[in-house]
Amino acid sequence: MFSLGSWLPAFPGLAWGWALLDALLQGLVGACAVSVLCSLLKVYLYIQCVNNPERQAEKEAIAARRPLLEPLHVLVLTAVLALVGSRVAALVVLEFSLRAVSTILSLGKGAHSSQLYLLCQYSLGCGVSCGLSFLLEGAPHRSWNLALAAGLAGLLALHARRLARHVCALYELHSRQRYCGVCILLLASGHGIPRLLRNALALTFAVADLAAVELINRDFLSTGEAVRFWTPLTICYTLLVVYMQEESRQSTGRGPAFRTVVVRMGGLFILLLTVGRWTDILHIFVSLLGELWCLLRSGVLLESCWRQ
Repeated sequence: MFSLGSWLPAFPGLAWGWALLDALLQGLVGACAVSVLCSLLKVYLYIQCVNNPERQAEKEAIAARRPLLEPLHVLVLTAVLALVGSRVAALVVLEFSLRAVSTILSLGKGAHSSQLYLLCQYSLGCGVSCGLSFLLEGAPHRSWNLALAAGLAGLLALHARRLARHVCALYELHSRQRYCGVCILLLASGHGIPRLLRNALALTFAVADLAAVELINRDFLSTGEAVRFWTPLTICYTLLVVYMQEESRQSTGRGPAFRTVVVRMGGLFILLLTVGRWTDILHIFVSLLGELWCLLRSGVLLESCWRQ
């Protein structure tokens, strides 16, 4: 594998340093993807509140400015995604994919897809990180490719954040007076944002699932080892999906989201105690922090989704 460090003399610890840089760049791309998702959802939910006079309190809460929170969120999530190993990140991606399929199949029974977009934040970051790790494995100049991807992702996240600020500050005025092209476009087609997000997330998780299976299977030397790992994993994931479907039907609010995070990570923790490594156990705790951080960060948006 060639990377930025391959052009420099071999010093002790240099390879470890470049591996850490690659991990940070992958984490940054994943964090920027989460930032874009939250910004677009913020735009969509704000427009929905503007069109409903009964949701003015929600509109004000969504529009409240927190200038330091967004950069802090990206930095913390970048660090978390860089620390999580590819094995645990792959397990998180596969677990969310099964949960998403189950939720989509139950949409006719009252489930809400906009809530699912917010609950997938950390899984999306893990999915982008897994996909990059798989697609760039063995690529010449891997670090340069990751740096380019991080630059493009940061630019996209910055523009999405500016769009959210513009909408929260001026959408009502511009949509009435019809002299801002961006706001007129959102007025005409803002209802299509969830469909855009659904298609983008479906493509992202399709690639991430393939990468996750490959990243997990590479650790097995025989079919028997793979069966001993995948069998309890499948049972664990099935039980988790059944539990979370029941939990979502019986209760509403922010509390169930936090409980399901603890239950999911607890299930993976027990599973990896049996078939994992000690580093996997550490990465489970890091993933728990990442999930809770994403939920705390998007508390206002989650409340708005549940009230719809």
